[in-house]
Amino acid sequence: MPRCCDNNGVVMTTLRVLIADDHPLYRDGLGAALAAAGFDVVGEAADGRQAVALSLELQPDVVIMDLDMPGMGGIEATRRIAHGSPHVAILVLTMLADDDSVFAALRVGARGYLLKGAGRAEIVRAVQTVADGGGVFGASVARRVMEHFSGQLAAEPFPELTDREREVLAMVAAGNSNTAIAAQLALAPKTVRNHISNILTKLQVADRAQAIIRARTAGLG
Repeated sequence: MPRCCDNNGVVMTTLRVLIADDHPLYRDGLGAALAAAGFDVVGEAADGRQAVALSLELQPDVVIMDLDMPGMGGIEATRRIAHGSPHVAILVLTMLADDDSVFAALRVGARGYLLKGAGRAEIVRAVQTVADGGGVFGASVARRVMEHFSGQLAAEPFPELTDREREVLAMVAAGNSNTAIAAQLALAPKTVRNHISNILTKLQVADRAQAIIRARTAGLG
């Protein structure tokens, strides 16, 4: 990684950036903005396959990745780069704002997601943030991510329970006996008793009645 010194003689690291976008004029403008901000633009790719190859060859600190490219798109390219070079930070910069694109990119290893309407200063800050190990999202994307995970938490009360324990608790709250639960879930009665014992311990309640109250308050049963 190239190094330089500031006016006080302090050694500084120049971030090496690869741009992957199929629009040459956009690549040129973005590259000029990044260079003006002090970054070293080490390469440009016009599609996902080139992005993967150049990432493996050049080992940049950050890849700025468009998603909608011909041939191999940005999602698959992100997945391959994150798998082959996990130290390379990937910042998505795209026109695609739908949930499927956002969460697909995050699942395969993107550390940030900006829309192409972002200003140059925001992009520069985002490149530095992902290079430093942080995550960054444009305002509309951040709201979508927050809503998604808030919804997940609301849909799955008692995260301390396993999926099976949550299922058993819901059946208890619905008024089922241990025998009925065992029959419906094809479990041994002893296994059901063990699950219920674990549930009481994890929920820190004294008995089955208190567990039922907690479960029904949370919407189970």
